[in-house]
Amino acid sequence: MQYFTQDFIDFFNELENNNKREWFHANKKRYEQSVKIPFENFIQDMIFKIHEDDENLIITPKEAIFRIYRDIRFSKDKTPYKTHASAVIVNGGRKNYTDPGVYIELSSSGIKFYGGIYQMTKDQLQNVRESIVDNIDEFNSLLNDKDFKRKYDTIRGEQHKRIPAEFKEVHEKLPLIANKQFYFFGKIDSKKILSKNLTDHLMKYYFAGKPMGLFLSDALN
Repeated sequence: MQYFTQDFIDFFNELENNNKREWFHANKKRYEQSVKIPFENFIQDMIFKIHEDDENLIITPKEAIFRIYRDIRFSKDKTPYKTHASAVIVNGGRKNYTDPGVYIELSSSGIKFYGGIYQMTKDQLQNVRESIVDNIDEFNSLLNDKDFKRKYDTIRGEQHKRIPAEFKEVHEKLPLIANKQFYFFGKIDSKKILSKNLTDHLMKYYFAGKPMGLFLSDALN
């Protein structure tokens, strides 16, 4: 099924150069027809497909999809709108910042498909690091899996400049142990947005990242 037309890409291209309330209001119907409604349909089908693999996933598109309006209260960038459509598919939706799930972002420049953990408490970070050390061969195997490497390359995240002494030896061989976050993402060309097999293609990324996601999920607690 083709969810999006060329106008989805064109809309965000134009929004990048006209990120003003006047322009958005003049193009509100276009946004509804070319972006909002098809994106909701797309995310609903992604939820269905992931639920087929994980029956514990129970979420609605409304819970998953982020608003296009930016929170500019504490930002130097005062442009009012995001230049992408995005959603997080995990129980709790966009209010769940910890549990590993799937984050999808579509823009005029392409698709970003994320997995892993973006935000943790201090105790959860300690648990993840300890689990990596205790299961370092398994972690390295997941990290170097051919499909994972091809689609995501590696684990990403900001790093602490100082780490607890207990992890310093491991840090020499595995610098990732210093990470504050453990997330990964793949980039996909914008042409794929118009594809009739978009969800099937993204499910390949889902399955490529699933083993690492499960490892990190188990490590949190």
